Amino acid sequence: MADNASRRGAVNLGVPLMITAFIVIGGFLYWLNLQAAEQEAAQMVEEEAPIETATIEGAVVVAAADIQLDASPFEGQMITLEGLTVAGQLGAQGFWLDLPNGNPFLVSLSDELAAQGVGAQQGQTPTVTGIVLAVNDSILNAWSAAGTISEGDRLAAEFATHFMDAAQVVLEVPAGGEGGEG
Repeated sequence: MADNASRRGAVNLGVPLMITAFIVIGGFLYWLNLQAAEQEAAQMVEEEAPIETATIEGAVVVAAADIQLDASPFEGQMITLEGLTVAGQLGAQGFWLDLPNGNPFLVSLSDELAAQGVGAQQGQTPTVTGIVLAVNDSILNAWSAAGTISEGDRLAAEFATHFMDAAQVVLEVPAGGEGGEG
């Protein structure tokens, strides 16, 4: 038989330590929940201040997802596209916007905007307002005759089914700088 006489006054601490561990873990999870709620509230405050962009009256803001597959429902309408990155230039005539599905959308600068030197460079994120038109040979011939697109640009533009005849191009203003508006 084992002699347990020396442990007679000792207390079994297993159960109280287990309960204490559960309380500490619960308190820690509660503290993490409070921190996450504070972080979420701070992010929502930052997102609540959208930048107002001046667009032409009557223009409808169209989501890129609505125009990326088929622009024909918007043909002849004044629309605004925002939040899209410039994928490349189309000679001096305009530029391509990169749609979410990876396809480019052609934007042609109006004569007034081109005369003012307004445009967007690759990587910029302009807000563009204009009328959606179908691409046809007479438009491409006019651009070629004016010398605003090269033969290579014309071949690229022939793949577009629709384009936007931009009446206004507003460039995103970088922090501490001034942007252009047309």
